[in-house]
Parts: sequence; C-alpha cells; structure tokens
Amino acid sequence: MFPIRIIAETAGAQPVISAIIRIFADAVCLGAHRHRVTTMKPVQQNSARAWLLAARPKTLTAALIPVIAATALAVADGRFRPAAAALCAVFASLMQVAANFINDLFDFLKGTDREDRLGPERACAQGWISPRAMRWGIGATIVPACAVGLGLLAYGGWWLVGIGAACVVFAFLYTTLLSYCGLGDLLVWAFFGLVPVAATYYVQAGAVTAPVWWVAAACALAVDTLLVVNNYRDRDTDRAAGKRTLIVALGGRFGSLFYLGQGLAAYGCVAALSLYGYRWTALFPLLYVVLHVRTWRTMVRIGQGRALNGILGATSRNMFLFAVLLALALCLS
Repeated sequence: MFPIRIIAETAGAQPVISAIIRIFADAVCLGAHRHRVTTMKPVQQNSARAWLLAARPKTLTAALIPVIAATALAVADGRFRPAAAALCAVFASLMQVAANFINDLFDFLKGTDREDRLGPERACAQGWISPRAMRWGIGATIVPACAVGLGLLAYGGWWLVGIGAACVVFAFLYTTLLSYCGLGDLLVWAFFGLVPVAATYYVQAGAVTAPVWWVAAACALAVDTLLVVNNYRDRDTDRAAGKRTLIVALGGRFGSLFYLGQGLAAYGCVAALSLYGYRWTALFPLLYVVLHVRTWRTMVRIGQGRALNGILGATSRNMFLFAVLLALALCLS
C-alpha cells in the first residue's frame, strides 16, 4: 500500500480520495487472491454474501484505472478537483457493478454459463441470486449511478447526460449482443479508456488536451488485456456456446499475441507523454512491461483450462501497478 500513499500525498488528495484509493487497492488484492480459493461454503440465495460475489469486487480495478490515470494527469496539470474526481470514481464503480449484474443475468438466460464453465462461478447460474432479484439489483445500481452522474453536470455541463446514457445502454449491449459478435474489445477500448479518461479529465480541467488521448489509449489497451485473457481461457467453451469472440474467430495464438501486444502498446502510449514534458512516464511504467511479459509467458505455457484463472489475477495486479506507476510518474513530473 506504500506506493498508493505516495500518490495520495503527492496529489494533495483529501480524505475522500484517499478512502477511494484504499478501497480500490483492497479490490485489487481480492482479485489477486480470488483464484486460490478451491472450496466455498454454501451461499444462501439472495443473501448479502451472494450479492457481494455477484458484484465481483475485483473488477473495480478495470473501472477505476481510467479515473485514477485521468485524475493524476489533472494533478500534473494543476487542474485537480477532488469532488469531481470522487464523483467519477463512484459513478464508474456503480456502473461496473451494474454491468456485472447484467452480464450475470443475461449469460444465464442465454445458457452461456454452462456446467463446463472454466471461470469463477456466477450468481444466477449457481442459484445464489434469482433472476427476478437480479433484475431488481440491476436497477438498484443503475439508478444511484445516474444520480451520481447528475452531480457531475455542475462540472461538465448537460452534454454529460449523453455520456451517462451511453454507458447504461452499452452495459446492456455488451452482454446481450456485442460480446457475441467479436466487438467486446472495441467496447472496452471505448468505455474503459477513451470515454472515462476524457470525461474525468474534462470535469476537472474544463478541456481535453492531446496528452489526455495518450492516457486514454494506454488505459484502454491495458484494461483490455483482462478481457483478452478471459476470452483466451474460454475460447473452446465460447465456441460451443455460439459466442464468437475475436479469439474464437482468429484462434488462440492470435489471442496470446493480442494480449502481449496490447500491454506493450499501453506502455508506448504513456512513454509518448514524455514528449509533452511528463518526463517520468517513459521510466516508471517499465516495471509493468517486465511483469506483463512474464505473465504472458506463463499464460502461453499454461495454454488452456482453469489454471488460466491465475493469469486473470496476475493481469489484474499488473493493471493496477500500471495505474500506480503512471499516476506516480505524472504527479512527479
């Protein structure tokens, strides 16, 4: 946790921001160790524990990385607005949980979560949460997310309503349509990179500069490595279920190279920031590259099966480290 505190102190973060960062770190730690659990006590239907499992706290890593990166850039530019940053973090977290609920419900209804599933168990498929309750849960997360989003209008204007509406619409379209026809990666690039980074920076700075797009591209590429390893693991079961992901269409070797290439390209994007005067961005994230390549080698060696769940945890850690190193490099520039 020491690097997190450095970032918070460097940014002059107020207590609410520090609390969000600590929650983010805890979620990452949960994601890093989740794959080690081999047995689980029975889960009572619609219990608090069932909802926590359905929420998938480890995925908050992906949701908060673009917010943290954009906020660090705002800090570096002297444009940091803690209240706006906090609202962005809460909105991103609630929408991530809502997307997880949507994914859980509609994959169950489509029959995608079958008995031969390789990934972590899903709430509806296991009977932990009834489909009716899950529908209510989706509404119970989307409504407060929209309420939080309305709070951002004071910082960015009414056009943000369109951004928020798009987030809700595509949260549904991802599971119900786009992930089944090879467009999931495009959605990740848009809604875990370009949209959240640009919006988070804009509500703090009132403008979008060229470095914002480099940060957005870096986040999009880094976060998509998580989807890639998920689809790489599930390529055989996805094919059997009629889910035509990019890796199902182009093969496992493409998937492994796609994973490697996106991580390296993410580093290239942040290294480019040094051309704009952010001098440490080409140096600090090099550690991410080392760990990313090592994780890729392990992924290729494993090849297939449930053992790849460990790569999900390692990828989540790598993404978190990427955000930490980028934020630190920006704040010190």
